[in-house]
Amino acid sequence: MIGRIRGVLVDKKPPEIQIDVAGICYEVQVPMSTLYQLPELGKEITLHTHFVVREDAQLLYGFFEEKDKSMFRSLIKINGVGPKMALGILSSMEANEFVRAVRSNDINAMVKMPGIGKKTAERLLIEMRDRLKDWDGEEGGTQVPVSAGASITSDAETALISLGYKPQQAAHAIAAVLKTNPEIQGSEELIRHSLKSMA
Repeated sequence: MIGRIRGVLVDKKPPEIQIDVAGICYEVQVPMSTLYQLPELGKEITLHTHFVVREDAQLLYGFFEEKDKSMFRSLIKINGVGPKMALGILSSMEANEFVRAVRSNDINAMVKMPGIGKKTAERLLIEMRDRLKDWDGEEGGTQVPVSAGASITSDAETALISLGYKPQQAAHAIAAVLKTNPEIQGSEELIRHSLKSMA
């Protein structure tokens, strides 16, 4: 129903951002891979979107690249994988990394992601293998903009909990990252390092 959105980025509180489109502000849930590629506040952006309607909510999910949207849609077709888990998967590893994990049958990489137990991991590997036969996503990483903020620890912890990690896991990972990387200035960079440490 809403396949793409273009407007001005007015707020970033991972994993949610707000985009002003002609005076109407849309709340959009995004994976960390998209968050890392967003411009500064006040700049115009275009995101590929997937609209989810539930009995209690209407949610808009946004992706910087079309391949991430395609992967998200493939993931939520798997029994037991909802939009929140799919967002967590795409935040824990990029789409191409996920494809490599599926093709190499790497169950350990799967169970390290938030909310995924062994049974769900096995189901993902089996069901996604066929869906990803023709995957030809481009290789390459994302560029990470750093945005300074007074409460980067709090923002990072909230983002990790929203992705499905337990508060204790999030706090421990953030503390460990800050101990070894005290020069970190922004919440987005802190989230990225914390996700890597838990993977």
